[in-house]
Amino acid sequence: MENEIVASLDIGTTKIACIVGRRTEHGKVEILGYGKTDSVGVSRGVVTNIISTVESIKRAVEEASNRSGVDIKVVNVGIAGQHIRSYQHRGIRIRNRHDDEISQPDIDMLIEDMYKLVMQPGEEIIHVLPQEYIIDNEQGITKPIGMSGVRLEANFHVITGQVTAANNIKKCVEKAGLDVSEIILEPLASSEAVLSEEEKKQALCLLI
Repeated sequence: MENEIVASLDIGTTKIACIVGRRTEHGKVEILGYGKTDSVGVSRGVVTNIISTVESIKRAVEEASNRSGVDIKVVNVGIAGQHIRSYQHRGIRIRNRHDDEISQPDIDMLIEDMYKLVMQPGEEIIHVLPQEYIIDNEQGITKPIGMSGVRLEANFHVITGQVTAANNIKKCVEKAGLDVSEIILEPLASSEAVLSEEEKKQALCLLI
């Protein structure tokens, strides 16, 4: 949505940063202001001191708000750290008729099935990323909607994190007087901001 204001919060081990931007008509984000402060209470992406982390978040958000002139209430929060894990899984759905076109609900059901995977105790799924689709054993399909087939499969990259780590981050943000719109894996957010679709297809590596 054009002119939509978005705010992000990076809670890292060395610093906590808040950036405010406006989405343009071309889908890009124009930076309006930012705030940064030393991270006190976070170690390797995990909150170790709630009170100190809350105070650091407040300072970063206040600085970003003053520079941008935006009253920040809702933020997208980045998550990272040693507790993050990733797995490869394949999902399969058998459809009733081969001549029915594959639709978005078919894709949604495949993704929902991934969120039902049994994780290690204390882990939760943060992201489910489709890598490729297979229709009736035909591999390498990136956009299956509109195609026909009975056997719909997909290879997924599933990213998980510790439930307590995510909950403590969310708790700190809320204690700082903010609402969490979404929790996003930080390297994934960086790639979305920097890499084009063509660069992603070429398997370009983004070093952070």
